[in-house]
Amino acid sequence: MKLQKILLMLLFVSFTCFAQDDMKEKRNQIKQLKVTFYNSELNLTGTEAEKFWPIYNSYDDKQFEIRHKKQKTYRNQMKGNLLDKMTEKEASVLLRQIETTDEELYQLRKNLMSNLKRFLPNVKILKLKRAEEDFSRKLLQQYKEKNSKK
Repeated sequence: MKLQKILLMLLFVSFTCFAQDDMKEKRNQIKQLKVTFYNSELNLTGTEAEKFWPIYNSYDDKQFEIRHKKQKTYRNQMKGNLLDKMTEKEASVLLRQIETTDEELYQLRKNLMSNLKRFLPNVKILKLKRAEEDFSRKLLQQYKEKNSKK
C-alpha cells in the first residue's frame, strides 16, 4: 500500500515537472519568435540591439512573473461563484492587490521606456509598441487556428 502511494506521488510529480518543462519550452519558443519579429520590425543597429535585448528581456521576464504569478491568484479568487460569497472586506483587499499589481506593471513599463530613450530614437520605441501589439495579435491568431483544427 505504501509503495502504491509513493509510486502515485512520483507519477504526479513527474507530470507536474513535465508540464513545467513544456511551459518553459513553449515560452522559449515564443521568445525566439519575438526576437526575430522585433528585430525585423525595429530594424535595430548592432549597437542598439546589444543594448536593447538585455533591457527588454529583463522587462519581459519581470512582466511575465507579475502577470502569471500574481494575476493567477486573482483569477482563482474570482472563479465561479466565489465573488458572490466574498465579503466587502475581502473584495476591498483583492481590489487593492489588483491595483498594486497594475501600478507595478505600469511602473515597469515606464522604466522600460525611460531606459530605451537613452539610446533608441522615439520612432523606434513607438515601433516597439506596435510590434508588441502585432506580435500578440499574430500569436493569438495562430493559437486560435491551431485549436480550431483539433
